[in-house]
Amino acid sequence: MSTNNNPQYPTLDQMESEIARRKYIRKYGKALRGTIYSLLVVAAIAILIATLVMPVLQITGASMTPTLIDGQFVLAVKTDEFAPGDITAFYYNNRILIKRVIAKAGEWVDIDLDGNVYINGVALDEPYIKEKALGECNIELPYQVPDGKVFVMGDDRAVSLDSRTVAVGPVSSEQVLGKVVFRVWPLGALGFIE
Repeated sequence: MSTNNNPQYPTLDQMESEIARRKYIRKYGKALRGTIYSLLVVAAIAILIATLVMPVLQITGASMTPTLIDGQFVLAVKTDEFAPGDITAFYYNNRILIKRVIAKAGEWVDIDLDGNVYINGVALDEPYIKEKALGECNIELPYQVPDGKVFVMGDDRAVSLDSRTVAVGPVSSEQVLGKVVFRVWPLGALGFIE
């Protein structure tokens, strides 16, 4: 039976190699943690922007056809200042509806049986609609938009449920989520919304 009293010590090259390996692991770990922290900060900022400043919304339904199609994603900018023709997103019965602003507070809205819209007695030019229709309308026309509200209608007038009904009515600034300005999905339809 033989015993080896000579312990084997690593060589200088082996020690240098092990030190380099451990430095690399430490450096890699630092870089990985830094990358993860950066990604978390960017994700948090993106979520805050999407929630508070520029929400991303999905179109459901056909009330804004042909301008916006079911399944598209759009970007809205937080504001409660609208001009006629702007598209707004607003809360209605725990849902978000998207419609076009037709008239502002104090203006008179009238719609004839053929679906022609008049604001303060002047016919409204509406190149964004495909077909005119009176649609579901149970308000008394002509209708004056109350203070602090806007009158909205969908672009597909035959199917849209909007300010023409007492159920929805004119939209107040408290209901408004923002102005829909940009289509983000699908990529083939990417661009500003008119």
